[in-house]
Amino acid sequence: MDLGLNGRRAAVAAASGGLGLGSARALLAEGARVAICGRDEARITAAAAELGPDAHPIVADVGTPEGATAFVAAARAALGGVDVLVTNAGGPPPGGFAATPVDAYRAALDLNLMSTVAMCHAAVPEMRERGWGRIVAITSVAVRQPNPNLILSNTARAGATAFLKTLAREVAADGVTVNSLQPGLHATDRLRQLWDGDLEAAAREVPTRTTGSPEDFGAFVAYLCSRQAAFVTGASIQVDGGQYAGLL
Repeated sequence: MDLGLNGRRAAVAAASGGLGLGSARALLAEGARVAICGRDEARITAAAAELGPDAHPIVADVGTPEGATAFVAAARAALGGVDVLVTNAGGPPPGGFAATPVDAYRAALDLNLMSTVAMCHAAVPEMRERGWGRIVAITSVAVRQPNPNLILSNTARAGATAFLKTLAREVAADGVTVNSLQPGLHATDRLRQLWDGDLEAAAREVPTRTTGSPEDFGAFVAYLCSRQAAFVTGASIQVDGGQYAGLL
């Protein structure tokens, strides 16, 4: 199936590994040109070399609104514009209510909420003017079913989901779709960190008895960026192997 992404220009945040890298790889496979960012110059340069000549590495820290805005500006300069934006960032430190000081929430909100807001503010006006755009945010299934001991991530990502839903309704008539994907337990460095490297134990928490693949996740991102997905907007879709147990 031709997803209509050939020649499109995509900015994928936090893509030196994991779900960001899987998303960039899938978009490139569909003919898009991609700008990817990461904080570590060596890692993001290596990732771009692995992806090929249509991947442009950018050193940027999207953990602050300023860094997030700078990434979109750099992606626009590298690609000549941004048609597709995939927002993504690492996760804040684990911890529950009693162990998490009030001051810790500000950094978590910058990382997982304000970075998304800033990237959208930087990219959406151009998309609206052109009459076409795709935004896909990588959040977490914790938005639906909060994870124990991850109060910072649960809080910030829920706020991002509300922002994205509101934005989707405002820009839908301009040909811009806004959706979020909610990953569960995928085989990423973040999961290995949270589970002390024991992915088999993590897999036992999933009905499929497997952890997710960044490559399969990336394929879903690419579909939401496609011309065929033009009527899908404002959606928050879990990609979690059936882990979420709720009805809605």
